[in-house]
Amino acid sequence: MYKAAKKVQGFHSISEHMEAGGVAAAVLSTTGQIYTGVCIDTACSLGICAERNALMTMITNGEYEITRVLALMPDCKSGAPCGACREFMAQLMETKYQDIEILMDYKTEKVMTLGELTPEWWI
Repeated sequence: MYKAAKKVQGFHSISEHMEAGGVAAAVLSTTGQIYTGVCIDTACSLGICAERNALMTMITNGEYEITRVLALMPDCKSGAPCGACREFMAQLMETKYQDIEILMDYKTEKVMTLGELTPEWWI
């Protein structure tokens, strides 16, 4: 997953008001397919996180369940998805979101579940 995310990562300016690629993500579907995406940052709130971009690519390809997520930050370290991405994953897999593995630190192989990061999703 790291190699797949690293392959699509690469910051570049698209226009005066848009840039992309600083953060890349890879999601592993339950069928074993890896889907990738990059963040798209805009001058307003129309951008998208890399994780949701990868998830939307997965959904476009007819898959709806994931087992693992990797977010690759600009410094090539992995980290936790933002709140909006966590919410998207929880709504995508309402009854199983707690089991989604988040690769928090690629170097040390630290993994947390989305349930640990977001224990009370819908209060």
